[in-house]
Amino acid sequence: MIVIPSFIVLAAAIYGGACAVFYFLQDYFFFRPEILPQHFEYKYPFPFTEVNFEMEDGGAVNGVHFKVPNSKGVVFYLKGNSRSIKGWGKFARDFVSKGYDFFMFDYRGFGKSSGRRTETTLYNDAQTVYKWLSTQFPEDRIIIYGRSLGSGIAARIASWNKPQMLILDSPYYSFLYQIRRYGFWMPLQRLLRFQLRTDQFMRKITCPVFILHGNKDRLISYEQSVMLQKLCPDRCALLTIPNGRHNDLPEFAEYHEYLYDILNDPGYFYEVQGGKSARVA
Repeated sequence: MIVIPSFIVLAAAIYGGACAVFYFLQDYFFFRPEILPQHFEYKYPFPFTEVNFEMEDGGAVNGVHFKVPNSKGVVFYLKGNSRSIKGWGKFARDFVSKGYDFFMFDYRGFGKSSGRRTETTLYNDAQTVYKWLSTQFPEDRIIIYGRSLGSGIAARIASWNKPQMLILDSPYYSFLYQIRRYGFWMPLQRLLRFQLRTDQFMRKITCPVFILHGNKDRLISYEQSVMLQKLCPDRCALLTIPNGRHNDLPEFAEYHEYLYDILNDPGYFYEVQGGKSARVA
């Protein structure tokens, strides 16, 4: 009979336990929601309407729609993995000030939204909202904006539809690639319940794509945006924020200059692709 040394048994037990903890508790690692009571009243300095969606599986999604007169279109903003739209709504100012409606919703388990959260429900809920927005605006006036965690969801929705454009803010090559940087020692292909393959979605997107990323981002590396841009260089422009980190891009003048050009100059994408912009990496 083969006797397995006790230290090997102990190491295997520790490894297996760590994998089990990751598998069952990964929601707590990846999502940091702020839960709001259903009677909570949002307060913003811009006109808005609260919108609720009842999903077929019993889940519910809550969002806010900021409106401007004579809107040029709507920005559908997919947010990051923390807090709720109570705080994230402040980013509406960057878009309503440029003449666009702005729509944002909370993922399940965030804010007033409820129901079981899976990768599939993240996509399906966002698609339901997109289809509703397409009844308010023609698709060529819908801009999808994905920030951090929301970048993978935004890319999925853009790959299913034909929006005016897709803007990715500090995106990951794939959620699997991002988590592998830290959990390379685990069998993530089997354990990870959220893989969000932005790289695969990018290949199916037909609209122009702008990527905004700070080159000093330590959470989601700038190199991941470089990799994404190389997947479809004819349809994707990478705009670099020098010295930008993960959570401070709106503090840079370059970010607002890029955003202004993207939203107000119909020919900007072609100028960037033609190498005429001095601010392009």
